[in-house]
Amino acid sequence: MRAVPLAAGVMCYVIGLWLFYRSHADLGTNWSITLEVREGHRLITQGVYRAVRHPMYSALALYSVGQALVIPNWVAGLSNLVAFAVLFALRVGAEEKMMAQQFGNDYATYTARTKRLIPRVW
Repeated sequence: MRAVPLAAGVMCYVIGLWLFYRSHADLGTNWSITLEVREGHRLITQGVYRAVRHPMYSALALYSVGQALVIPNWVAGLSNLVAFAVLFALRVGAEEKMMAQQFGNDYATYTARTKRLIPRVW
């Protein structure tokens, strides 16, 4: 019965890879590895950002779940999920605060109609 978790894990990887690519493409020059607002930075609400505010983190969550399903070892399989949880906890709040300060009511309106990671759920 190892085929079912393996197939589900590969599906998570494929969807996560597509979502990561799409979120980078939709951000364009607004993307940065550090938390900073660049000159000419604008609020992106189109593409995958129409459905969720943090599609890159959604992609990383999918990778993490995929790894847990593909690797038949509790420590190795879940290690990426733990790393993702720490990254998410430390970074998303600061990122949302920065965006709220920069974009004010536009960001508040955007957050009211989108979810953080999973469309229409969370």
